[in-house]
Amino acid sequence: MKFLILACVAAVAVAAPQYSYGVPSAESSEEVAAPQYTYGAPRADSSEEVEFVPILKDDRVHEEDGTFNFDFEAANGIRFSQAGSPDGDDDAVIKAGEYSYTAPDGTVVHVKYVADENGFQPQSDLLPVAPEFPHPIPQFVLDQIAFAAEEDAARARAGYDSDEVAAPSTLYGRPN
Repeated sequence: MKFLILACVAAVAVAAPQYSYGVPSAESSEEVAAPQYTYGAPRADSSEEVEFVPILKDDRVHEEDGTFNFDFEAANGIRFSQAGSPDGDDDAVIKAGEYSYTAPDGTVVHVKYVADENGFQPQSDLLPVAPEFPHPIPQFVLDQIAFAAEEDAARARAGYDSDEVAAPSTLYGRPN
């Protein structure tokens, strides 16, 4: 058993990637450059300047019953406010809130939302809106509706109950 564990540890050590940044590689005399990480923030050794954005407000309240409130505001105009409580089915958290920021084109984006058993429901003047319903109904659909109404009326005049469905016949002829 000890041999198996030792073999696994040795296999992991051999399989681990071997990095040697800033040291000439064996294939060439050039230095191997460190990989470029792109996590949105510049690396510590980068000459790119980073804008410091002060946090103006960061209030968080979490009650024993599961309700909470969160308010955040930064100096660059980003605002986020949310409140929630475990009032949903199976103690699902129902949330309501709003957030706003300035888009790169200068447009102020303001979104209010509710997240409950019906899902995330945002509201904003900037969100696309579905076409207004009812849309125009094509004539062939109106003709089909009128035809169905005429059939129902004829059936009613003949004494058939529209809710009554005829059972299929149990007597079938011999196959030919």
